Amino acid sequence: MLEYIALAILVFAAVTLFYGIIVIHDIPYEIAKHRNHPQQDALHVAGWISLFTLHVLWPFLWIWATLYREDRGWGFNNPSQTSTTDKSENEEKLQSLNERITLLEEQLAQQLEKKEADIAAEQKLSHDSFSDIESSIIASQEGNK
Repeated sequence: MLEYIALAILVFAAVTLFYGIIVIHDIPYEIAKHRNHPQQDALHVAGWISLFTLHVLWPFLWIWATLYREDRGWGFNNPSQTSTTDKSENEEKLQSLNERITLLEEQLAQQLEKKEADIAAEQKLSHDSFSDIESSIIASQEGNK
């Protein structure tokens, strides 16, 4: 009778340990799900992989899951710390970048027009020289007759 009780305790302990390890390895996934992490599925798969890699990945998964918060994104920034000067600086940078893009587009258009004009002149020159060669060949053939 005691053997059966000991066997039942042993089976219960093994099953509890098995499922306990699985539950512990799902903690980063649960954190990610609670925080609405954009990479929840990757964290869940990595948790299962961590079971087979002797739990080496698990601490990194915990960190990865806790880095993202829906209200402030990645890292530890506090959105209230950003001031309006940052926004105005960003707007100024955006304005200057737009001006640079416009200037570069104008320069590119000018270069393309110049290139097209050069190609047209080269084609005309090659056509003229081809006509000269053709007429000299015709003249030499008529002279040989």
